[in-house]
Formats: sequence, C-alpha cells, structure tokens
Amino acid sequence: MKRFAIAALLLSSFAFAGGAAAEGLINGAGATFPYPLYSKWSFEYAKKTGAKLNYQSIGSGGGIKQIKAKTVDFGASDAPLTAKDLDESGLTQFPMAIGGVVPVVNLKGIKPGQMKFTPEVLADIYLGKIKKWNDAKIADLNPGVSLPDDTITVVHRSDGSGTTWIFTNYLAKVSPEWEKTAGFGTAVNWPAGVGGKGNEGVATYVKRIKNTIGYVELAYALQNKLNHTQLKNRDGQFVAPSLESFAEAAEGADWKGTPGYGVILTNQPGKNAWPIAGATFILVHKNPSNCSNSRAVLDFFDWSYQNGAEMARNLDYVPIPKSVYTVMEQGWTNDIVCNGQSVWK
Repeated sequence: MKRFAIAALLLSSFAFAGGAAAEGLINGAGATFPYPLYSKWSFEYAKKTGAKLNYQSIGSGGGIKQIKAKTVDFGASDAPLTAKDLDESGLTQFPMAIGGVVPVVNLKGIKPGQMKFTPEVLADIYLGKIKKWNDAKIADLNPGVSLPDDTITVVHRSDGSGTTWIFTNYLAKVSPEWEKTAGFGTAVNWPAGVGGKGNEGVATYVKRIKNTIGYVELAYALQNKLNHTQLKNRDGQFVAPSLESFAEAAEGADWKGTPGYGVILTNQPGKNAWPIAGATFILVHKNPSNCSNSRAVLDFFDWSYQNGAEMARNLDYVPIPKSVYTVMEQGWTNDIVCNGQSVWK
C-alpha cells in the first residue's frame, strides 16, 4: 500500500532529523511499536516548525532505562509503568496512540487473514506444545486450508519490548499454563523459538524464513506484507486486526480513573474487539533538569495530539480521544515543574 511505502521512506527522514536533534534539540528512546507513527509526526512537525527529534527505536525496556537514567528527554514504552514505579522514578506518563499486536505467519499459499487461531492454540504454539503446522488443533480451526507437515519456527523478541509485554500479558490472561510457565513482561523466559530485535527484527525473520510465526504491531505487518491471522476474541468471535477492532477494544477503557493512564487493553470484551490491543506511552520527568528541552517535548506531543489524528489512522493506529488528552494536558501544568515553575502553562 502506498502509505506504507511512504512510511518506510519517513524512517530515514526521522533518522536524518535525529542528527540535528543530537546537537541540542529533543532526544528520546524506546518502543519500536509506535516508530512509524512518531517518524511521520516528526517529519511533518519539522516541516511546520523547524524543530527536530532524535528518537532511538530500541525497545520499551531500553526506553525505560534511558529515561530513568536521565540520558534522554523522553522515553517511550508500550508497557505502562505502575503508579509506584512512576512515583519512585519521579516520572509521569501519558498515552500517545492505540494499536494492536498481531500474529503473522509465513506459510506457502496462505493469504492475509485466512488462518484462524484460538487463544489456546496460539499459547500452545508459543509454549512449544504444538510443533507441526498440520497439528489437528490447527487443522480443525482451518478446514480446507492446506497445511504443511513442517515444524513451526516460533519467532519472538530478543530485546526488552513493550510489544512483548502486550503479547505475553494477553497469553497470561488466556492460558493458565502460560501464566505459570512464562508469565508476562517486557522480557520473559521463552519456552520455544528464536529471537529478533525490535518489531523490525521479528518482521524480517518471519518474512525470510518459511514456516514461521511471529508477532508484530500491525503497521509492521502491513509494511512487510506479512500474513496476519484472525483470532478468537473474548466474546467468542473470530476477528481480524483493524482500526475498528482496536478502537472497540479501547472503548470501555477507564483512562481518567487509571493511575498514570496506564490502561491495559488485552482481552477486552466486545463482539468485534481485537484481543491483543494496547496503548503506547511517553515517559517524562516531573522535575526535568533541562527546562527548554522539557517544554520542547511537550510542544511536540501537544502538536501531535492536535494535528496527528489522521496521520495515526493512515498508519493503522487509533488516536487518543480529545476528551482524554485535554485532561492529561491540564495535568502537565501541575505535574511537570522545572526550577520551581510549571513547564506547561
């Protein structure tokens, strides 16, 4: 699709912008999940204002470490920090977009959305219990689909990852054995498979190696022309990943009542809700050492809220509702203070 080809070009533009930012403008690091979106916003923001960003797409774990170490102006994570962790680290967080993690497969003759999985089957594949593509548990869900008598190669993230946090949070909710064996987090002890770095690394493995299954954010699946699957949701319906199914998963989220806006959107109710949805978050210090950089970060994300909704939709992310980001921005005034003065007024 044309927009994904454009997004791929924007990645190099974002890196170019980062060269200038490294000389004194805004520096951030973290999640690969929203990287296509942040690159688009950065590209357009630079055209409008001349301000540029340096964003290192290193995974949520790296972003959390860097913002806590105060080596960047903002961190980005798809795994929301708890209220306790935010408090202890002197951080505040706010969501920037909603997306979905999707299982993707590389099987000869399989088209996007053709294969179906239940939560139990997906968990058993990642547990290493289902080892062949023509296993009866997969075949029974996919009558008429030609499945090879080949070993399944499981691909997962090798780095600390918010995408992994969302994916394993889901598996822990739907599979007691997964919860007991591996649990959930930005990194887990994987029972099976090989690791790729970033959404990019997983997408590359799945694209190049036959008979693989992996999980990536939808934008990466579309950019790399990977075959996503359908998944049975909490309401018992097989659904495909889409803006509409992500939005339905987020429909009942209690943004205002959740500490740090750290909503968890996995396995939500809804006839058409995608079960592996999640928000992506920005982390900033409540008492930053560089007042001007802190203000520049907030200016950029405010601009993105105000002007970036359509860009988000075009890249298959769901924008944060205005009613939510308006309340969050009001909170910036009290929460983020530099040299005794509010950074955001």
